[in-house]
Amino acid sequence: MQEKSTFRQIAELWKENRRKVVKHSTYCAYSLIIKTHLLPTFGDSVLITETKVQEFVFEKIESGLSVKTVHDIVAVLKSIGKYGAKHSLCAIPSWDIEYPTVVKSKPLPILSIHDHKRLLGIISNSPTTQNIGVLIALCCGLRIGEVCALQWENVDMKNRKITVAFTAGRIYNCETKATEQYLSSPKTSTSNREVPISPILYKALCGVRRLQKGDKYVVGDGYKAKEPRTYRETFSRLLKRHGIPQMVFHGLRHTFATRCIESGCDYKTVSEILGHSNVATTLNLYVHPNIDQKKRCIERMNKFLRI
Repeated sequence: MQEKSTFRQIAELWKENRRKVVKHSTYCAYSLIIKTHLLPTFGDSVLITETKVQEFVFEKIESGLSVKTVHDIVAVLKSIGKYGAKHSLCAIPSWDIEYPTVVKSKPLPILSIHDHKRLLGIISNSPTTQNIGVLIALCCGLRIGEVCALQWENVDMKNRKITVAFTAGRIYNCETKATEQYLSSPKTSTSNREVPISPILYKALCGVRRLQKGDKYVVGDGYKAKEPRTYRETFSRLLKRHGIPQMVFHGLRHTFATRCIESGCDYKTVSEILGHSNVATTLNLYVHPNIDQKKRCIERMNKFLRI
C-alpha cells in the first residue's frame, strides 16, 4: 500500500464500513484480528509489499497458528487493502502468498461404537436439563453453539424435527475491552436447516420439557442460553463420571457424521443434515475408504469386466 494513508487509518475506515453489513459477532472477530495481528506489524505502513506479507505469514505459522487461521488473517488484510484501493487511499494489493503444505491432518475425534452406544444409553435412561444437549449433538450433529441456542419454539414435537435457527457464543469486544455473549443466526446460510428427531431423542426431550422451569431454551434452566464454554465443562465432567475417554464437544458432531457414513447414508443427505455449504466438505472430512472397501471396489469392477 502506498501514497495517502497508513494501514491503521484505512483499517479504521474498513471496520466502520463492515459494521453496517456484518453480524456484531463477525465485526468483533474482525476487530480482534486487526488489533492482535495486523496493526502490530502493518499499522504505520503506507506501503505493504508481498515480501512483507509473506514474512508475516511464515512468522505467524512458526508462532503456532494453524495455516487456516493465518489464511483467515491475511483474508482480512487483503479485504482492507481492496477497500483502500477502491477509495483511492492506496494502491491495489497484488500479493501472491504461499502457505506451507499441510502434510497430514490430525484424525477427527470420535467416540468408538462401544462408547457411542454407552453414552446414548446413559443419557436416554436418565435425561436431564443439562445432559440433553449432549444427546442432541449425538443424535442430530449440531454444533455446540447451535445446541446452546436451541429454543423450544424451534423444536417441532408434532412433526419430530428441529429447526436450527440460532447459534450462541462469546466473543471479545475490542471497544468495551470485555467478552460478551451473543446469539445470532447460524454459521452460514446452509447452517439454517431442519433435522429429524429420532425416537430416542424424542422420548428424552419429552422428559426434559417436564423438568424445566423456563420455557424458552432447551438446554439448561430454560430461561437463558447456555454458555458454550461452561457447557464444554459440563460435557467433560459427564465423560469423566462415566469413564468414557475425554474428547472435545465437537467430537460428537464428528461421531454423528461418521456413523451416518458408516451406516450407508448418502453423502448429500448427510451434508444437508450437518449444514455444510457443499458436499465436498462432507466428503473431505468423513469419507475415507479403508482397505476392505477398496478391495470390494476392485472386486466389483473385475466382476463387471468378467475377469
